[in-house]
Amino acid sequence: MRASDGFGIAVIVSTYDRPDALDAVLRSLAEQTYRRFEIVVADDGSGPETRELVASRAEEIGPRVRHARQEDRGYRLAAIRNRAAAATEQPYLIFLDGDCLVRPDYVERHARLAAPGHLVHGSRVRLEPELSRIAIEQGPAIGRWSAARWLGEWLRGRVDRFTPLLRVPLGPLRRMSPRRWRGVKGCNLALWRSDFLAVNGFDEAFRGWGFEDNDLVVRLIRNGVRRKEGRCAVPVLHLWHPPRPPDPDSRERFERRLRSDAVGAERGIDN
Repeated sequence: MRASDGFGIAVIVSTYDRPDALDAVLRSLAEQTYRRFEIVVADDGSGPETRELVASRAEEIGPRVRHARQEDRGYRLAAIRNRAAAATEQPYLIFLDGDCLVRPDYVERHARLAAPGHLVHGSRVRLEPELSRIAIEQGPAIGRWSAARWLGEWLRGRVDRFTPLLRVPLGPLRRMSPRRWRGVKGCNLALWRSDFLAVNGFDEAFRGWGFEDNDLVVRLIRNGVRRKEGRCAVPVLHLWHPPRPPDPDSRERFERRLRSDAVGAERGIDN
């Protein structure tokens, strides 16, 4: 796909006070084969080091880098993602976590998978601590590792999965579970901006860790959007961090959502 053949995309990179990981992610995005995209850093109240980093990378990458930031008032991922989405007019959105490195053709492959009325859920490969340190140091270079190299890392136990890193043309199998919301993660999720706005974006009532991405997908599916699998096409390399238990209040809120028929966010991007 030539850049001139594509459409505008915004890659929304969420982050909070992990500038070393964010720097590696931004460097991997700077080497994309697809050019018609911009980067919006969705910053949930990080300190000055993150602001300086984004400003520095913007000077190198150019005006395609924006910084959407909100005051640090606790975990408010849904709110900053909405703010970042409101800061762009690109028709297609890719939500990416600030600790997930991508391969050079990541945005291009997402563009190839995009289809009207569909969201695309990509897979992730978790890296153990030492390999995560290497990834942060190497940045985009790790995205060019061969399948044989990754197989070796998996056999050594330094990644949790290997198959998502293979290139497999699944064809019709990508649409086998069009209404399944389980398993979709906001760290690697793409959809049309019009579909995102139609359900009022993320629900900012989710103020604890977890379930705001599940809630979004449930409402999108209720509104007629269908799921398309991005496995074996658009994996991300997820840097290690300590496990974090889901917030009980967020879990309860999501369970109430499942029992309802709501489509629009109670407090969403219209704020």
